[in-house]
Amino acid sequence: MPLRCDLILRDATIFDGTGGARFSGDVAVAGGRIAGVGDLSGMSADREILAAGKALAPGFIDAHTHDDRAVLCGPACIGCKISQGVTTVLVGNCGVSLAPARFTVPPPPPLDLIGAEGWWRFDSFGDYAHELARRGSEVNTMAFVGHQTLRVEAMGGDVSRPAKDGEIARMRERLKQSLAEGASGFSTGLWYPPAMHATTEEVIAIAEPLRGAGGLYVTHMRDEGERILAAIEETLLIGKRVGVPVHISHHKCSLPENFGRSVQTLALLEAYARTQDVAFDVYPYPASSTALMPERLREDVPVMITWSVPHPEMAGRMLADIARGWNTDIVEAARRLLPAGQISFAMDEEDVRRILAHPMSVVGSDGIPHDAHPHPRLWGTFARVLGHYVRDVGLFPLETAIHKMTGRTAALFGIEDRGVIREGAHADLVLFDPVRVRDRATFAEPTLPAEGIEEVWVNGVPVFANGAPTGEKPGRLITRNRAERPAAA
Repeated sequence: MPLRCDLILRDATIFDGTGGARFSGDVAVAGGRIAGVGDLSGMSADREILAAGKALAPGFIDAHTHDDRAVLCGPACIGCKISQGVTTVLVGNCGVSLAPARFTVPPPPPLDLIGAEGWWRFDSFGDYAHELARRGSEVNTMAFVGHQTLRVEAMGGDVSRPAKDGEIARMRERLKQSLAEGASGFSTGLWYPPAMHATTEEVIAIAEPLRGAGGLYVTHMRDEGERILAAIEETLLIGKRVGVPVHISHHKCSLPENFGRSVQTLALLEAYARTQDVAFDVYPYPASSTALMPERLREDVPVMITWSVPHPEMAGRMLADIARGWNTDIVEAARRLLPAGQISFAMDEEDVRRILAHPMSVVGSDGIPHDAHPHPRLWGTFARVLGHYVRDVGLFPLETAIHKMTGRTAALFGIEDRGVIREGAHADLVLFDPVRVRDRATFAEPTLPAEGIEEVWVNGVPVFANGAPTGEKPGRLITRNRAERPAAA
């Protein structure tokens, strides 16, 4: 242990990310790593911070994001994450990834959620990794390869059918190459039109390279409503056949007739967990958000518009109000708004709490950073867990909440030496006030930053302080269970 280091935080209330009890002490940082934890009165540092009992935790790990493009475009895009203590994001979810694909025309929904023309230029995952290294990023990034992206490219956009053998072979080879170049797994979004015609066997065949590469299978399942149990069965079959761990994205029970069914889904997942590696993430809100799809609208599920290309002035308005103003129904109004995005109020709060509290869950925002009027989860997820669900609702202790946002997430995704405060770990840290921390983002005002986050460090470098990004870009590309790659050339 060095006698002098770069940074010491003194007299902090330390939550080490393991779920163990909080304790008081000091934390020292040197060379981007944690150099000591405990009574460090014999050490000195270039900078010393008196934490005065405030909470010090590992930087939060966002288990589910669509930040593929956001990590490349600086604090204007990624400020939503570092302002709430996030230091690592997992991108390429729901079968949508910015690489590997090069499109000369706008891609179909939901691929357009992460980039319009000009952004689909990464012909290989290696190209994407190189761009991340060249530009640098405020946060660490772990990336998956998206099935929908592969499918649109390999099938020339003709995705309303099962893939042919040659197309499957093309997708499998693209995945294999991407894993060799630093991707950490394969994600699907079987609920979406570009992938809904894919068979289970197609997914298994494409996913084969995961086994040898030690990759993860991550999925937005085929159904989160009436056929959710069958979707879970399919998901775990894929994982078993490929022989890899499974992670279910944003677990929920959608639509009013399915409220309360989390009792069944969680019991089924617990049963599978006895023989397979399976986990899931959840966001702390009873509303989802994605591309606007008129054919899936229902009168009993309210919808808010998040963006619209032909009618940008409608962002933030309820679809029913827009339809009334246009003297039409919600389906026709939605068609006029396309391409567009939506927030769908189709979940039950009791299900959200039950899933969030379950020991198998971790926290992911599922935020969409390029929406004009985004879901408040983009800016509020992690502070909402700490403030609303820990302090106000008492759903679980602060130690449990932090474990779900740090150490447990790191262990599930194979992120080495992160998500914990211990000597030798990477110095991803967040200092916050547990009394004041709360989300401010709402459905009406979705981009209000969280309160109570005092400072955030990534690899020992402050990226958020005094209520604003610092402009530093110390983030790295993280590859599952393998050596990391610097994200700054």
